[in-house]
Amino acid sequence: MPIHQPPRYQQLADELSRQIRQGILQPGEAVLSVRRACQVFDVSPVTITQAYYLLESQGLIEARPRSGYYVRTRLPQVLNAPAMTAPTTDAAELEVSDFIFQILDSVKDPVFLPLGSSFPDPALFPLEKLGQHLAKAARHLTPMDTVAHLSPGHEGLRRQIALRYLAQGASVSPSDIIVVSGAMEGLNLCLQAVTRPGDVVAIESPAFYAGLQAIERLGLKAIEIPTHPHEGVNIPALAAALQKHPVKACLFMLNFQNPMGGVVPRANRQALLALLRQYDVPLIEDDVYAELHFPDALPVCTKQDDPTRQVMHVSSFSKSLAPGYRIGWVAAGKYAEKVRRLKLATSLATSIPVQMGLAAYLQSGGFDNHLRHLRQQLMRQAEQMMNSLSRYFPVGTRVAVPTGGYFLWVELPEGHDALAIHQRALAQGISVAPGPIFSARGGYAHCLRLNFGHTHLSPAGDSIEKLSRLLG
Repeated sequence: MPIHQPPRYQQLADELSRQIRQGILQPGEAVLSVRRACQVFDVSPVTITQAYYLLESQGLIEARPRSGYYVRTRLPQVLNAPAMTAPTTDAAELEVSDFIFQILDSVKDPVFLPLGSSFPDPALFPLEKLGQHLAKAARHLTPMDTVAHLSPGHEGLRRQIALRYLAQGASVSPSDIIVVSGAMEGLNLCLQAVTRPGDVVAIESPAFYAGLQAIERLGLKAIEIPTHPHEGVNIPALAAALQKHPVKACLFMLNFQNPMGGVVPRANRQALLALLRQYDVPLIEDDVYAELHFPDALPVCTKQDDPTRQVMHVSSFSKSLAPGYRIGWVAAGKYAEKVRRLKLATSLATSIPVQMGLAAYLQSGGFDNHLRHLRQQLMRQAEQMMNSLSRYFPVGTRVAVPTGGYFLWVELPEGHDALAIHQRALAQGISVAPGPIFSARGGYAHCLRLNFGHTHLSPAGDSIEKLSRLLG
């Protein structure tokens, strides 16, 4: 029986992979151009291109516009990662909004270097192509369209979102999806669907400040659960909280958590969901960064392991495609009808022409092509900032190494004051996000969240070196 040989492109990819792993080809070094590789290996351009695409999908090389392919550099490991957090585990009423708004007013000012921004650089998004689809949708809008696509939203867009779930291994019916005006509206609707004022909600610690604001606005109490940057919430601590308190919902981020950037392993998610099923507590998952994974770090979709449909999965296009369009959605599972009615009762519908334009763009296949380049760009910027932090920040600094998103959680040695650093940085034209805004009780006083998602931060060393001189 003849021995089956792998395709020629696979053989070439395997050989180049071996050279990269053995250090023959060094990180940052250019690989042969397609034309030169055709001459060297005596194959067609299609074969070389297939081999390079395979290596790119494995995270071993990266394409640089108008420059060619390069061996991908690895994120530096010289900085230790933060340990499991240890917040106070009593339920508390929140009073964080005034403090957060005060911080954010400075962060959004365009004159500041946006290390504290919550958004990536708008220049990273295909806004012109999106605008073309939006203009076409507006031209073809019929009078019936203005009333036919009220909540739960445009059928074509919900179908495209359902297809993206399917590609991640999760079966979500379009009828379970409600289109909302950004993820923040989705989080608020989910909380309203399963809580009443005075109820207790379990949150991560540290937690995204917008979730804290939503809990405060709805008159809820928060209980902070210890969280590890790469393992997620501490399951025994959550179990103890569920025993002690009448928790009505959990509000967690399991993919590229803001601010720490971690991804919860699938086994941990399964244990989390099993625990929540035991207590019949819904999980509201804020998952707006899932599409921003680095090329070799595809995250898990929690809806894969949700047979009881208790996960209220919230996401949006604001961080990955269309900031400012304010199009998000909730895959609300068994709570879909409650969320749909709340959406009708509060804002009736989300912009119909924008939904139609986004649906057309997704159907065209442009989103995946955009994401491929965006992920590579963000990974390069993360590498630059990590290298700069390891070079300029004080000994004892801990950083959670990300595999996606655009944030770094920086834990400075004890004695540093993040709020004082924030004030000194503002005076020098730099915004940072200080740790206390990510805590229900103002904790993490020696921590910073830094945004590496802005292209004009390159070279990142300039801004990080300048910031390091302000640490005190």
